[in-house]
Amino acid sequence: MKGTTFPALLQHFFTQRLMTQRQASPHTIASYRDTFRLLLAFAGKQLHKPPSSLDLSDLDAPLIGAFLNDLEKRRGVTTRTRNVRLTAIRSFYRYAAYQEPAQSEHIQRVLAIPNKRQNRPLVGFLARAEIDALLSAPDRSTWIGRRDHALLLLALQSGLRLSEITSLDREDLVFGGGAHVRCEGKGRKERCTPLAKQTAAALKAWLKEPARGDSGALFPTVRGRRLSADAVQYLVAKHTAVARPKCPTLKHKRVSPHLLRHTAAMELLQSGVDPSVIALWLGHDSVATTQIYLDAHLALKEAALAKMTPLKEKVRRFRADDQLLKFLSTL
Repeated sequence: MKGTTFPALLQHFFTQRLMTQRQASPHTIASYRDTFRLLLAFAGKQLHKPPSSLDLSDLDAPLIGAFLNDLEKRRGVTTRTRNVRLTAIRSFYRYAAYQEPAQSEHIQRVLAIPNKRQNRPLVGFLARAEIDALLSAPDRSTWIGRRDHALLLLALQSGLRLSEITSLDREDLVFGGGAHVRCEGKGRKERCTPLAKQTAAALKAWLKEPARGDSGALFPTVRGRRLSADAVQYLVAKHTAVARPKCPTLKHKRVSPHLLRHTAAMELLQSGVDPSVIALWLGHDSVATTQIYLDAHLALKEAALAKMTPLKEKVRRFRADDQLLKFLSTL
């Protein structure tokens, strides 16, 4: 592909590298697509060129750095989103390095752009009283209320991702001995998550409801279509608003479908389940990913503190005996 133009190189990156070779998920392709839409629009304004006339050398490190800064300042994206956009750009330039070796110096400058450091707050989760208030919020005298209750209960017990919940079909539930739900998670990894008796009973009752439409979705819309991610986020927010008057602590929490996943993990951790098992339960690639739940588990830290032998040394105040040390202590 020697001497390929930038438009052709970008098209080959999507059709050959992402779709054919890597078989990237639709979510990944959509994210990368949106990144380059924004980048090309920004570059076109800065260089006064239409995207189809751009060259690879036009998209240099200073321009991409300016694009990332513009995302934060003008569009107001978070640091996390900025780094996601940079990841997509890096992926393309690593591909371009093999296709256009003559541009290697230019490409390496782009690849050297670092991720921006971001704050890492403790992971949020719901306490048991908050879980009960949220589960009691749907009106189970209606079809929608019964659907939403079953969905919330499954999310809180299984810890499935939002995309995994919306892609579930009725046939993915298995009852009887060893009741479980099958799903395909990140990286197309299939896994089975066991169901508690209460969850299995609620889902059995839900399956007795007449199916709507022919999609086979476990949680369909009123018209029988598969629930979208936005629809699930909306119903979680709706029932959280109903639950807040009953449970005041919910007023200070932003409840989302992903928070329900964190809650399932913390419930397992507080029950004494080993972090390596939680990692398998949630479909994590590494046990290190589960570390965030250990960091947020205050009771676990308090138990560790209780096992420590108290220090007998008296607390003393530091007193500098040197002029330079005195100066440093005032900073």
